[in-house]
Formats: sequence, structure tokens, C-alpha cells
Amino acid sequence: MNRDLCIHSWPGSYYLQSEKRWVYGKLSLTPYQLAFTSDKEGVTLISFKLSGITGIKKETSSFIFSSLTVLVGDGEKHWFSSLQPNRTVVFNVLEHFWRAQLLSSEGEEVEADTRPMSKGRELINLASSSQQRLGDTAKVLHHQGEQFDRIMKGLDKIESDLDVANRLLTELESPPWWPFSSRLRKSQQEVKDEPESLPSSQAFGKDGLILKVPILYSQGPDANLKQGTLAVLCSGLEIKDTNEQLVHKYRREDIDDIKVQNPYEIVVRQRFIGKPDISFTLQSARMTDVISIVEIQYAKKVQFKEDLLRLFRPEDSSVSENLGMGSSLWNAATGFLDRVMHPASASGGHMSQQVCEQTVSEAEVQELRQVLRKLKSIALDTEVELERQNEVLDVIGSSTDQATSRINTSHRRIRKLL
Repeated sequence: MNRDLCIHSWPGSYYLQSEKRWVYGKLSLTPYQLAFTSDKEGVTLISFKLSGITGIKKETSSFIFSSLTVLVGDGEKHWFSSLQPNRTVVFNVLEHFWRAQLLSSEGEEVEADTRPMSKGRELINLASSSQQRLGDTAKVLHHQGEQFDRIMKGLDKIESDLDVANRLLTELESPPWWPFSSRLRKSQQEVKDEPESLPSSQAFGKDGLILKVPILYSQGPDANLKQGTLAVLCSGLEIKDTNEQLVHKYRREDIDDIKVQNPYEIVVRQRFIGKPDISFTLQSARMTDVISIVEIQYAKKVQFKEDLLRLFRPEDSSVSENLGMGSSLWNAATGFLDRVMHPASASGGHMSQQVCEQTVSEAEVQELRQVLRKLKSIALDTEVELERQNEVLDVIGSSTDQATSRINTSHRRIRKLL
């Protein structure tokens, strides 16, 4: 992740302790540090790591001005005031990313690893990223398979109810001297009321939770970010506040586009004709996990900026180009390992020379083999699940056609009885 990426910046003032005065400037937040730059001199007055912050509080300076204080190290306090749009928004954003930094050691790992990345490590990262994305796909497929199974149960129930309706209609179509006609009409009325409690209607209410993350959200042009949670469901996206009260729910078919502004921010929009769109800006330190899933669910609706394509679509990076875009990851990686372990047997002098120039340790080879085994296992399981779901879809399609035909027939018989 780019350490210099500016997540947010706010105009405000900083109390310069050495000169006992307030300095106007800009407070900037990156994934791993917080800095304040003065407007007049253009100099960065302070800069410290998020992992070094020990506390963030809302306080009042001189008993009048609302301020934000940041504690660093051994009780060193920094004062910020006149923050725009307001102190609460800045506090919510800083606290969210600060807590996420404390719960993750990612920042330390990034700082520690400043050496150029070897070809072996690049391939390991590529395989690991593919494994994670394939795992997310498998999770979505699993929930989708559960929904298909519930639909099948609902169709079985509908088929059973249609059999009952057919029997009742047959009895109603009998001669008028049939002695139980009144009782049958009553039974028919009960059958009409029964579908309201069908399990099939409940099946579509089970959304299937895939991922739930803490977020900062705002609606439309409102710049006031509020704390809440985002639930990624098989049926859509659900935004709730800190009290778990529903703010808004996007059904899957309602989402028109998802714009990825940066690795920590997305904008979800539902367009309307003749009235304002429903648009939410969502920010989270775990937004990369959300993006990897929604990109699978809403592939044609997710829009990336050009500078983000390399980050979220590593298969388009130079590593993939070097291995050949026409071959699969598994075949390319396996061939790469064979050439590394047995460079003398590689075909083509130029390729052998290129592989020999690359430095790949035995530990990297073993780690890559382990990742590829997991990747292959997930891929095989996913293939089996896809084949099963294709068969289920065929059954659902034929069962739906049969049910529609029987319902139309029953409708015509009822009209004749009326």
C-alpha cells in the first residue's frame, strides 16, 4: 500500500508550543502517519506515526475554543483547533484509522521491508492475492448455493400446493349435487391464504452475510462522516449506525455503480430519473477487503481509477506480463518453479539466462508451492460447486416453467368456475 497516499486533509490551526501561538495550516492523514503543514511557510511543523499515538480527545482550549488533542509517546500533547468542516468529523476519521493501525502490524511490516522485492517474492504476493480473491469468490458461491437450495425447497412446496389446488379444482368442477361443495370452498379459501406463510418467501429474506466492517459514512454531498458498520450481503449492501440501526440498504439490483476513489474510500450510487440519486460515501481501514468482494459481485459496476488498477488487479501487472498473459497462474507458476529448481533443463538460452539471473531462495520456492497447492485446492472445490449449481439452475428453470404452466391452467379453471 502507498504510504504517502493522503486519505484526508483538513484546514485548521496548530498550537506551536515553542512560540506560544496558533499557526494556520493543513492537517493531513496518510495510512501510517499524521502531519501538519503551515500555510505561510509551507513547512511541516509536526509529523508522527499513527502507531505512536496513545490517545485522541476532544477538549477546549482557554475554556472557549473547541479543540482536538493528540497524545504521542510519553504524554506529549498536540493541540488542533478551527478544524473544518468541524471537530467531530476530524475526530471520527482519526480515531477510526488510528484504532485500525493499532489492531494491525501492517504499518511496521511495510516500514521494515524497504529492500527491492525479488521476483520470487513478487510471484508469492501475486499467488497470495489470487488465493484471497478466489477464496472470496468461493465464499460468495457458497452463499449463492445455499440460496439455490432454499429456492429448490420453495419450489417443492409450490409443487405440493399446486397438487392440492388441482385436487380441489377437480372436486369443484364436479356436478352441483356434490354434498361437500361448501366445505371444499372453505378449504379452497384456506389454500389461497396458505402461501403467505410459505418457506419460499422466507428463503429470499435470508441475505447471507459475507463480510462486516466498521466504516465512516456520509450521504450525498454531506461532508460530515459518521461512524457505523457496512455489511456485505449476497443480496446487497447494508449500512448501519453505531447503534446497529439501519441507515440504508442497497439491494443488489439497485446498485448502479461503485466508484473506488482510493484503497480506503468507495462511493455507492443508485440512480433515479426525476429525483436525486441515493449516494453514500464509505470509508474504512478495511475497505480493501470490501473491494475484493464487491468487485466479484458487481464486476461491471465497479469503476477504478487508473492508478488503482495495479493495486486491485495484480493480474494486469508486469509480473503477469513477464509470465505470459495467455497461460494460467498455476501453469505459469509451476513452470517458473521448475526452471528455478532445474535451470539447466529449461528450453531456450535466453529464458535460462533470465531465470538464472533471478535470485529465488529455497524458502520462497517452498512458500510458493504451499500457496499454489491451496490455490489449486480452492479452484477445484470452486469448479465442483459451479457444476453443482449449474445443475441446480437447470432444475430450477424447468421446475419454474412447469409451475408457471400449472398456475396458468389453474387460473383458467378458476375463471370458468366463476
